[in-house]
Amino acid sequence: VVAAARTVEEPFVPHSMHSYFLRPGDTSVPIVYDVEKLRDGRTFGTRRVVARQHGRPIYFMTANFQVPEDGLEHQDPMPEVAPPEECLDFAELSRRRSRALSEEWEREWAALEVRWAGDSRPGGPLESSEHPARQRLWIKTNGVLPDDRLTHVAAFSYASDMTLLGATLVPHGFRVTEPRMQSASLDHSMWFHRPFPADQWWLYDQVSPSASGGRGLAIARVFTQSGELVASVAQEGLIRVRSDSSS
Repeated sequence: VVAAARTVEEPFVPHSMHSYFLRPGDTSVPIVYDVEKLRDGRTFGTRRVVARQHGRPIYFMTANFQVPEDGLEHQDPMPEVAPPEECLDFAELSRRRSRALSEEWEREWAALEVRWAGDSRPGGPLESSEHPARQRLWIKTNGVLPDDRLTHVAAFSYASDMTLLGATLVPHGFRVTEPRMQSASLDHSMWFHRPFPADQWWLYDQVSPSASGGRGLAIARVFTQSGELVASVAQEGLIRVRSDSSS
């Protein structure tokens, strides 16, 4: 997102992105981002980004940018949910489950604060015949960000990847971190409806309408604490159950 945004002029801002994860990344070497200018219009611009490692593409993204303008307004209402202060801390939940899970959490997500606000597992607070796979979380960055719109968009984009595949597993009794699960993000799309601060609590209302063929789809609405719908996210990922946990 940042690489693409650095190739557009003000006042253009990101309004959507669509991406595919092609290969696993290597955290021991840098990632090279090549940006292609596909279109520069008066109010919209489009960029394509290829992320490369070891001379091979590992990720593709197409991003659209728009000059902010006034227009028709409507939005879904925010669901009723307990405030983040009353919800379980994800980091604490990881510590309770295992030391290894806690260390993995700190390594991957220490830049975020996350509170679990319930899911739809049988007997859970969001149990529903209409949405058997649903979960809600409060998320924000762990610290104050600079007063820069792109920084907040980038931080939110980073945070948006977490827990979506977990929503697809809610009715099946699995967790992404279990040895029997082979999981990976396949594609990820985002729409930025309204500007908002990523360093203040936002509600991640996730629902998975379908899982089949070793893949699960999760769709999410993002609300500020004041009830403003600020973004939508969709992700499909691999949720393959291994027949042998050692395979």
